[in-house]
Amino acid sequence: MRDMSYDAVMARNGEIMKKALGVDYSTYESGNIAFDYERLMGDTGLTLDDVRAAQRRVGVGDTPLLELRNLTALARAVSGPGLGARILVKDEQCNPSGSFKDRRASMSVLQAKQLGFPGVMSATSGNYGAAVASQAAMANLPCIIVQECYDSHKVGQPEILEKQRKCESLGAEVLQLSVGPELFYSYLKVLEETGFFNASLYSAFGIAGVETLGLEIVEQCESLIGRVPDVVIATNAGGGNLTGTARGLRKAGVSATKVYGASVDLSGLHMASDHDFNLKSFTTGHTGFGVPYATNPDHSDVPRSAARPLRYMDGYLYVKQGEVFYMTELLAQLEGMERGPAGNTSLAAAFALAQTLPSDQAIVVQETEYTGAGKHPLAQLSFAKHNGIEVSLGDPETEVPGRTIVMPDHPSRLVTRWADLDRLRRSYVKQMVRHVKATSATEEDIQFLIDETQSDRNLVLAALRDNGVEV
Repeated sequence: MRDMSYDAVMARNGEIMKKALGVDYSTYESGNIAFDYERLMGDTGLTLDDVRAAQRRVGVGDTPLLELRNLTALARAVSGPGLGARILVKDEQCNPSGSFKDRRASMSVLQAKQLGFPGVMSATSGNYGAAVASQAAMANLPCIIVQECYDSHKVGQPEILEKQRKCESLGAEVLQLSVGPELFYSYLKVLEETGFFNASLYSAFGIAGVETLGLEIVEQCESLIGRVPDVVIATNAGGGNLTGTARGLRKAGVSATKVYGASVDLSGLHMASDHDFNLKSFTTGHTGFGVPYATNPDHSDVPRSAARPLRYMDGYLYVKQGEVFYMTELLAQLEGMERGPAGNTSLAAAFALAQTLPSDQAIVVQETEYTGAGKHPLAQLSFAKHNGIEVSLGDPETEVPGRTIVMPDHPSRLVTRWADLDRLRRSYVKQMVRHVKATSATEEDIQFLIDETQSDRNLVLAALRDNGVEV
């Protein structure tokens, strides 16, 4: 009988994860701080053609790229002369479970099947759970989804409850837990008990599955507008969405296209706080995930995450909750597309950005997602009001997360807000030093950190010295 106490199970984390993924991450460690990221990705043994063929067998990918002509016209109407970039959207709702997460899940479930695992598991309160459940059903594998669902009063957010319904409708067993440390403990415990495959959001297989999205954007843009896009915007939470898409763009030979992340600004709310849990109206695609996972990717459920957004991010845009609700309504009423909410985070950022770019440029919003009763703005706003949050029209700049939601009273109110990338880069170096308890850095470590942060040697050296690392 194994000790199943919290401390004992958490101490076996590495052992459990190694068995549940079939990957020995220790083989990729290559310095005091560095690890061989490209070898980790290459060891999947998957080419883009392999991934595309596998996904087509299960109906994943080849989703349409649509030009949002009415939203583009509106952006131009509130822009200065000659401004108002074209806005296009990759309609990932057309995947089997209704989001781009099917791309990640398809490759994870394929790996589980090939390695002979008896079932698959994932820890997620989002669309990925539905994607894993869908792919597991096609592969005839049992599936368990572990959700961080509610606060200590057993009150769950409408969006998470909708995703529970979706997972269960696709045949998965859903374990619902309260916010806090019990999620990872319970996940490890059930992984160990069942011997199921860990269909992690952060495995190399999952990220490889998103690379086809970047490839398709290139192919479809060249067909639709005759060239590659100037900007691709991906909603950013754990970083896999942006990472996989950017890698796909590069594998398609595209280097000039800017890749931007976008997150809902939830500054001031603590994601692991029981009090704050139901004061946010977005369960993913917000700064509570986007910033910590950008600056500390390896605090995920695998020793070394394959989702590393700072390697690929050329800019990071923040939007307000009210702006995303507003954009959800605009997309439905101007373009006849009811989608959201996560994909509309990047759409809100794209609409603001379009007003600042020349009209001959093109922005691709990298994904949409299905909507449903619990994910709809009406349910989310009603829930917010029930929790004492004031909802109003006005200037979104006055919005205070957890206290107010301010929807724009005019489309020109949507403006660009850029994160300080150098600050995030310095924070990343600090977190990496802490993660491995480094006291010195080799030349290999320094080059690794330069690659990881897309920054220069001076920034990395200064950040290392600020954290007491000998260089």
